[in-house]
Amino acid sequence: MPQHRASWTARLADWWGIDSGWERVPADPARAYRHDLWLGAAFVVVSLVGAELARSIGYFEDETAPVWLLYLLAAVGAAPLMWRRRFPLVVLSVVYLHFLVVGLTVPMVTILVPLQVVYFVALFSAVAWARDRQAMVLVVGAALLAMFGWLAWQFAVGAGIDGIVEQMGLADEQPGLVDPGVAFTAYNLLINLAYFYGAVVAGQLMWHGARRREQLEDQAATIERQTAELQRQAVVTERLRIARELHDVVAHHVSVIGIQATAARRMLAGDPAAAAAPLATIEGESREAVAQMRGLLGTLRGVEDGGGPGGAGRAPEPGLADVPALADDAGLDVEVRVVAEDGAVDAVPAPVGLSLYRTAQEALSNVRKHSTARSARVVVRVDRRSAQRDDPAADRFPHGFAEVEVLDDGRPRPGSSGTGLGLVGVRERVATHGGIADVGPRATGGYRVRVRLPLPQPTSQDRP
Repeated sequence: MPQHRASWTARLADWWGIDSGWERVPADPARAYRHDLWLGAAFVVVSLVGAELARSIGYFEDETAPVWLLYLLAAVGAAPLMWRRRFPLVVLSVVYLHFLVVGLTVPMVTILVPLQVVYFVALFSAVAWARDRQAMVLVVGAALLAMFGWLAWQFAVGAGIDGIVEQMGLADEQPGLVDPGVAFTAYNLLINLAYFYGAVVAGQLMWHGARRREQLEDQAATIERQTAELQRQAVVTERLRIARELHDVVAHHVSVIGIQATAARRMLAGDPAAAAAPLATIEGESREAVAQMRGLLGTLRGVEDGGGPGGAGRAPEPGLADVPALADDAGLDVEVRVVAEDGAVDAVPAPVGLSLYRTAQEALSNVRKHSTARSARVVVRVDRRSAQRDDPAADRFPHGFAEVEVLDDGRPRPGSSGTGLGLVGVRERVATHGGIADVGPRATGGYRVRVRLPLPQPTSQDRP
């Protein structure tokens, strides 16, 4: 039971916004306050006109107060609305104090329809625009308590109600099921409940609506900022990818050109005709390097211009099926072996194939530049079988894997240590795809680079 009460209290406090911490202010305060001045002035004019019309039909026939005082009281009651959004609680207090004081001295003024609207608008504005919600609950609660206390005092004296019923000609007869005195009291109470609490509920609903709108605007602004940040991160990621691609391209082709240039230089002295083959290889490698670098730089330019990573006229990126072609340009004796079912290599997704291709390219470049080996072996494996449950890699390769392995039997060449960026790029590619890498010296001599990347779940088109 205490938990239920606490929950009910919390919901009530949330509905009133007591602990919200959010303050409602006009979007354009100067314009809003200027409109309030015009609204208050309009209510003053309408109240004065209403007072004169009521006097002209005998509304104040039994009133002993002078006419100028009637006009003054009507104008003073409406004027505070000029500051209804700037000082909502102060306006409410002044307006309802006016109602109590004038209701006790010149009650016919407070019953004027324009002033009745003023009292409603003042209460509505206090609830809808009060910035301190705790103070709002206290001030509005005091105002409502004063209003209904005043009504109770008006109906407390039985003779008063009896007199009203007698004036209405209902003292000797009962037209309905309810006693006229009880019906009159209940009817007035119902009207005032609808009047006062209608203003409170309408004001609170408008306050909630304004808060929700601002929250949605803040969320939209946050989403826009996050979207822009994600776009910037995508651009940075694409730049890093292009940097790795550029490094792989340059390292591969330049190392081949260097080896072929050395061979051509040695052949020129003894057998100039035999130097044609290395020179042709240099020519082809240089053209290929320029073409690939041009494509990569064009992609980078597209990223700078906000055009995305793609680009018109860009050549297709190599894949796993292009790994055997690396043997022709390696500048050393390379054996390539493919272990896969028919069509499995071509079915490897392009991002996975590109990463494995660049891994093999980087590994062969390192053999040429940093190893004494004269030969290397490249093994390409594609296995679509699901890993067994007792396999430690079952969670990582549930739908099979694609792998490339580069082996050599050489020793590190003295004075040929590189920057290490190539292997860093390999590990970054592996981390991107969630694979595993085995890079380092072999126990039997030489060096091994093995990268295994997971394959996605095959679609219906991939299944035989």
